[in-house]
Amino acid sequence: MSEPGPPDSGAASRAAAGGYVPALPSRPAITRTGGVNPFEVSPEQGEHYDAVRPSYPAAAVDWVLDGLGAGLDVVETGAGTGLFTRRLAERPAERVRSVAAVEPSEAMRAVLERDVAAGSAGRVRAVDGTGEATGLADGCADVVVAAQAWHWMDAERASAEAARVLRPGGRLAAVWNQLDVTVPWVHRLTRIMHAGDVHAAAPERRRFAAPFGPEEHARWSWSLTTTPAGLHALMASRSYWLRAREGTRARMTANLDWYLHEHLGHAAGEELTLPYVTVAWRAPAPAR
Repeated sequence: MSEPGPPDSGAASRAAAGGYVPALPSRPAITRTGGVNPFEVSPEQGEHYDAVRPSYPAAAVDWVLDGLGAGLDVVETGAGTGLFTRRLAERPAERVRSVAAVEPSEAMRAVLERDVAAGSAGRVRAVDGTGEATGLADGCADVVVAAQAWHWMDAERASAEAARVLRPGGRLAAVWNQLDVTVPWVHRLTRIMHAGDVHAAAPERRRFAAPFGPEEHARWSWSLTTTPAGLHALMASRSYWLRAREGTRARMTANLDWYLHEHLGHAAGEELTLPYVTVAWRAPAPAR
C-alpha cells in the first residue's frame, strides 16, 4: 500500500461548491430476527474477505484518534475480521489502551480473535454484538468507530448506542475504503464487479443521527499493487457476488476477464496499480 499524505481538509468546502465528494453506499439496515443471524458468512468467506480486502491508511486512523489524548478506550462496531482493528492495535498502549471489536458474524469474529486479539496482550477483545446493540457498558469508550460498516447499520439506533457508550469528550467516527471511481478504467471496473463504489459526484449527506451534531469530513488518496487474479478475488469478496447465483457469477467472471485482458490488454500475471480513496467522518460526543 502506498501511504497517503495529510487529509484533504478542503473536501467539505468543495462539496458545498459542487466539487467531488464520493457518496457512500446506502443500504437498508439489517437486524437479527427469529434467532437467524443475517450477518453470518461461512468460515471460508471470512478467511477470503480477510485475505483480499485492503487495510486502511495510517493517516486515516490517526485522524479518527487525533486530539483525544492518551490511553484511549476504543469501541469498533462492525469490526469484521479486524482489518481496521489491526491498525488500532499497532498504536502503542499509551495511545490506544483497549479495543472492544464488536462483530455479529461468528466466522468473521473467529479470524479477528485468532489473528488480532490473541496477539494483543489483552488490549483487543472480540465482542458478539452489533452497532445498534453492542452489549457494552455505559460510558466505557473514548472513541466509537465503524470501518466499512456504518452503512449496514440503522443510523438512528447506532448513533444512540454510540452516544450511550461514549464518555464526555469522546467521538463517533466512520471510515470507508473506496475504489477511486474518478479514474475512468476503475469506474468501469466497479460496474463489472458490482462493487458498490460507483457514486454520484454530489455533496455528501450527514452520516450520523441525533444526538450527534455537526460532522467533519476528510479523505486520502492512495494505491496498492494487484494482479488480474487479485481483482477476481476482490470481486468474489463483495456482497453482490456472495448473494449471486452461479450463472451470475460466471457472467461476472467472463466480463472481468474480457475487460482486463481483451479490452485493457493486461497479461495474466501483470502487476496493476489500483487507486483507492479513503473517506472518513467524525463528530464529538454530545454533552450529557
